[in-house]
Amino acid sequence: MNSFIDTDLALLALQEEQLQFDTFNADTAWQLGMRLKEAVEVRGKAVAIDIQLFGHPLFFYAMPGTTPDNIDWIRRKRNVVERFHRSSYAVRLSLKKKQTTLTDQAGLPLRDNAAAGGGFPIRLRGSACIGAITISGVPMREDHGIIVEVLATWLNLPIAELALPPVDDMDD
Repeated sequence: MNSFIDTDLALLALQEEQLQFDTFNADTAWQLGMRLKEAVEVRGKAVAIDIQLFGHPLFFYAMPGTTPDNIDWIRRKRNVVERFHRSSYAVRLSLKKKQTTLTDQAGLPLRDNAAAGGGFPIRLRGSACIGAITISGVPMREDHGIIVEVLATWLNLPIAELALPPVDDMDD
């Protein structure tokens, strides 16, 4: 199990390093949000999508078939990205590797924070984390993968080098 976690954590760090922006504004958020929507529709799935610069919503869409629970999951995942400036899935695997929780490690209440795949940091190249792209509605590894796929395409990077490998038997 730890080798799977170590391999994924290394790949997640590479994703966060490579999937950065030179600029990011409301138009960028709109276009990315629409691409995320299209990527999910092609799969025949439904998710809620949220793109924010911290404290400033730029894009939100809840596809038919989602529920208010998806919106709450987005809020909780976004809080984790905002706190740690890492993808919510990377935080999850780091905690799992250390055999701890958000509450034990950082005193964060689970009602407001979710270390679950689907939240990804928006970073300006050479700068800090300025926001988060978050989706909820499919299994967490797939939530994360959809964001990575769309960002890699947007940034003209090879998805094959950045995508997490498929996992057959996983308890996440």
